[in-house]
Amino acid sequence: MLFKTYRNTKALLVAMMILTIGFTGFMTLGEGNPMHFDVGVNQIVGLFLFGIGMVLAGACTVSTWVKSGEGNIGAAWALLFTFVGMFLYSLVWSFVYWPPAPGTMTGAPNLEGLQFGFANAATLQEKTGIPAILFGLFQFVVLFAIYRAILRKEHSQTTAERAPTTNADTSDTEEPLRTGTTG
Repeated sequence: MLFKTYRNTKALLVAMMILTIGFTGFMTLGEGNPMHFDVGVNQIVGLFLFGIGMVLAGACTVSTWVKSGEGNIGAAWALLFTFVGMFLYSLVWSFVYWPPAPGTMTGAPNLEGLQFGFANAATLQEKTGIPAILFGLFQFVVLFAIYRAILRKEHSQTTAERAPTTNADTSDTEEPLRTGTTG
């Protein structure tokens, strides 16, 4: 949106469509190995803070490495203070472990520990009995619809740019001004 082009957005949408079908296909066939991870308030707060940091730094951690390698001084500072922040947090982590103990992370909802339970990629398939590939196909259709909408918008923009502009000052009753001779 900033650069008035959807080039990168379209590439990401295509990659997401391919990965969605591949990933959910592996989950359906049972070849995928999903991690169970606990979901709680600590993840919500942490992801929110990470998002704020990404916006302030102008990049996430991975792209900060790339931008630093390209010589972007601001990204180098952001990367340096990412490490400083991780180091300082590692000092605090051993004293104030949150959630309070590994016993809190049982995979079941635990409101005292502010844990909502666990999640993984196979959760919907396990809970509903519906193969994961069907969820993947639904997501594929939604992503493809967004991709098609972008293509239609780009097409309408290019046709609008190519359309001849009309002169609003001339009316239908006036004859156009002719110059020169016709032969």
